[in-house]
Amino acid sequence: MTGKGKDGTAAEDTGDAADGPSEQQVADHLRNHPDFLVRHPDILETLAPPARWSGDGVVDMQRYLLDQMRGEMGDLRDCVQDVIETSRHNLSTQTRTHAAVLALLSANDLEQMVRIVAEDLPLLLDVDVVALGFERTPPGVAKLVSSHVQRFDEGFVDHLLGTDHDVVLRREMGDDGTVFGAGSGLVQSAALARVRRGAQAPVGLLALGSRGPSAFHPGQGTELITFLARVVERLVHRWLESPA
Repeated sequence: MTGKGKDGTAAEDTGDAADGPSEQQVADHLRNHPDFLVRHPDILETLAPPARWSGDGVVDMQRYLLDQMRGEMGDLRDCVQDVIETSRHNLSTQTRTHAAVLALLSANDLEQMVRIVAEDLPLLLDVDVVALGFERTPPGVAKLVSSHVQRFDEGFVDHLLGTDHDVVLRREMGDDGTVFGAGSGLVQSAALARVRRGAQAPVGLLALGSRGPSAFHPGQGTELITFLARVVERLVHRWLESPA
């Protein structure tokens, strides 16, 4: 369709404005703004640039570099997304750990504290089972007799964790009930933390279990589970060493 220009000659219709700018307008805009693709590199992914050379045995370096840049941009986006997701997860785990510590500090005695470990911490930490146990070594064992406390043979914690580790993360946790008791059937992966010996306390173990097969794995950080175990350790020592 054509119309009349100001001089009365026919002028080609460039299309309805609602259809967007014409190819000529786009080309003019890019010429007038040579840094446009620098400021909007994501547009490169949707473009199909022509090959500069054709024929067998000729390498198109322009296309190669463009494809490489697209790949690098995709990798960068994936990396950024991973960082964001990891930061969110870490923040959530930190918040849950703080809530668990506050719950433990609210206990009025040792029996209430071990009950909080078994009954409240699974919900607060978003795991399936939390267990606390101690080796059968004197002194102080009598105060630790509870349905919420597991009993281990002497040397069991060193055997499970190794003498040079205070925290071990297991992607696959096989347990016959020694660590998690009645909840052992739910546990697929676990975080195991040493509760160190005190003046009146035998060595113990704080264990977090999840039915997720990879909820815990060796590549994860252990700072928060270590912190939680140290809080439990201090509380146990305090209650055992205080006059009954």
